Amino acid sequence: MNDEFRYHLARAARGRLGRRAFLGRAAALGVSGAMANTLLASAVRAQGPQRGGDLVMGLQGGESTNSLDPALALSQVPFCYLRTTGDTLVNITPDGQIEPRLAEEIEASDDAKTWRFKIRSGVEFHNGKTLTAEDCAQTLRRHSDEDSQSGALGIMRDISDIRVDGDTLVLETETANADLPYLLADYHLVIQPDGGFDDPTSGIFTGPYKWVEDEPGVRHVMEKFENHWDDSVGHFNSVEMLVINDATARNSALQSGQVQMINRVEPRVADLLSRAPGVTIQSTAGRGHYVFIMHCNTAPFDNADLRMALKLAIDREDMLDKILRGYGSLGNDMPINEAYPLFDESIEQRRYDPDEARFYYERSGHDEPIVLRTSDVAFPGAVDAAQLFQESASRAGIPIEIVREPGDGYWSEVWNVEPFSASYWSGRPVQDQMYSTAYTSNADWNDTRFFNDQFDDLITEARGELDMDRRKTLYREAGLMVRDEGGLICPMFNDFIDAHNDQVAGWESNPNGDMMNGFAAVHMWSTA
Repeated sequence: MNDEFRYHLARAARGRLGRRAFLGRAAALGVSGAMANTLLASAVRAQGPQRGGDLVMGLQGGESTNSLDPALALSQVPFCYLRTTGDTLVNITPDGQIEPRLAEEIEASDDAKTWRFKIRSGVEFHNGKTLTAEDCAQTLRRHSDEDSQSGALGIMRDISDIRVDGDTLVLETETANADLPYLLADYHLVIQPDGGFDDPTSGIFTGPYKWVEDEPGVRHVMEKFENHWDDSVGHFNSVEMLVINDATARNSALQSGQVQMINRVEPRVADLLSRAPGVTIQSTAGRGHYVFIMHCNTAPFDNADLRMALKLAIDREDMLDKILRGYGSLGNDMPINEAYPLFDESIEQRRYDPDEARFYYERSGHDEPIVLRTSDVAFPGAVDAAQLFQESASRAGIPIEIVREPGDGYWSEVWNVEPFSASYWSGRPVQDQMYSTAYTSNADWNDTRFFNDQFDDLITEARGELDMDRRKTLYREAGLMVRDEGGLICPMFNDFIDAHNDQVAGWESNPNGDMMNGFAAVHMWSTA
């Protein structure tokens, strides 16, 4: 590199020279666009976070029914704004480690049934109140209450006692639970004053940004909380999240500069969008999966033969190719893949088999069209995926009728309500949390209505098993039970595909969820 190029590179890294202008000058100096982009990205990271600027995000997954009550968060926009405005006791790093947050020290008894979390001192809520261990205890108590309707209720049920010892939160579990800290990173469990009992929708948390405006289904505006306890995060002056559920509109907003960042880029346009000036596609493999869910306790899906027929009637290889365009991997009708610790790769991959599907369908005795409900917001390409399912099932003699539902209200009126619908899961850090959130009989989000005492016993035993080989065997049995007996049709695991322009920097891929597991606004910074 000559001195002139270094000069332009330094100016671009500090945001004093636009990316397009920098690339033009690099080309004039004989430096290829690919090399210039690589060097610029490295230089921006080397500069480190910069304070200032305003972030505008265009996000899919927001509805007019969204609430500031963390217990009720269902979709991607609430997921992101809770990560941006709140703190949990711990976080999970991209490499799967526990990161202390509001709990600065963690201790466990030898039997993994008593856990002590020392609560960080000097933390302030957005209303000026000082955080206490009792606030943390009350938060967990509220999410343990059946009336809270909390999405974290399933993972809280094993906690038998919640108490405070000075500045320490003490949790007792019914059974040994080596994964308990991972469960407490759940985004529903952001800490609130008095646990949110006084007003769960107040929006008062301890995160790096505080609420300014809340228009559910339209826009959400937050500003920097100057008294946040951690000065290494929260670099923007403000964060605005625009709800843009239409994929084409999101892409246009990014390309026009209306927003600097979008989620849920459709695989079919990802490569094309990546060629837009100043746009970077961020694709991260992880635990997310796109699914079709059947209620096992509702006719006609209470018939095990019909469920198996539908599982065999989906051409998952074709769907992976046409819907994900290489941005994902095959699913196997269980919510676990190789991204999870203790995953058993020896479990046979289910394949499309129209003849076998026809056999089970005829044995089920069902002979009427099967109604499948879907929507553009269920997952990127969900409507096209449903049509592919319809086509592959028809070759097995199984008639599927597709009902396309509106996006607004889908997560409150269709998902977990109607007996057969399209959906998605972002996954969870450990198998116990995934199963406890959505598959055990007492899971509040058991969206397949899979109620099986033997399965519950397997998960309970695995949770307390400290021998990893034995634990892996138990999870294998549990996975096979969901795969062969449950109501989950999981054709594919998706990569998280997000995109941003060159006005922001600091992206770090995180397999725990899209938008850097919801923390994009917290960790990234402005280059403008």
